[in-house]
Amino acid sequence: MELYFSPLACSLATRISLYEAGVHARFVEVDTKSKRLRDGTDFYPINPLGQVPVLRTDEGWLLRENTAILPYVADAFPAAQLAPKSGTAQRAKLQEWLGFISTELHKGVFVPLLDPLATDDVRSYTLKRVALRLNLLEQHLREREFLLDHFTVADAYLVTVLNWAQYSGVELAEWPAVHAYYERIARRPAVAKAFAEEFALYAEEQQRRNAEAA
Repeated sequence: MELYFSPLACSLATRISLYEAGVHARFVEVDTKSKRLRDGTDFYPINPLGQVPVLRTDEGWLLRENTAILPYVADAFPAAQLAPKSGTAQRAKLQEWLGFISTELHKGVFVPLLDPLATDDVRSYTLKRVALRLNLLEQHLREREFLLDHFTVADAYLVTVLNWAQYSGVELAEWPAVHAYYERIARRPAVAKAFAEEFALYAEEQQRRNAEAA
C-alpha cells in the first residue's frame, strides 16, 4: 500500500489511520506547489488535480478522495475497528461525519482561509461560516470522547482538519468541547506519532522552499 501525501495536508488522516491499524505502508511525499514527487516525478499522471491524498492499494487501484480512502483503509483492516460494519446505522453515521468534515470544514472553511490568494472579503465571509459548523460539533462532543462510540477514521480526519485552525485564524478555545476533543485525540499514540513526523517534514519542506527562493 502506498500513500501519496504532503506534510500536514489532509492526507495526514490516512497516515493516522494506517498507524492506528498497525499497517506498514510506503509514504511518497508530494510537493503540492510544483506538483512533483521528491525525486522530480510529475504527480499529475497519478492525480490529474495535483492534490493529495492518493492511495495506491495492494491491488494497484488509485483512490483519490478522503471519503473513499478512509473507509477503504478501515475495511481493509477490520481488526483495528476503524469503522462500523457496512450496512449499519453507525456506518451511515460515519459516512455522514466524513461528508461533514470534507465539505463543511475542509473545503467550506479551511481551504479558503488557508488560501494565500483569498481576498479579505472571502476571508471575512468564510469566518462568518465557522461558528455555525463548530457550534454543531460543540454540541455533539460535549459528552462524547469520539465522533461515534469509539475512535474511527472520521476522528482521524477531524483531528487533521482541526489542526489547521492554528494557521487560519480560527480560535478553537471559543468552543471548549471541540478544543478539548482536539487536544485529547492529538495525544493518542498513533496520532501523536503521525503529527510529529509530519511537523518535521513540513519544517524541512519550508526550508527547501526558502532555499530555492533565495
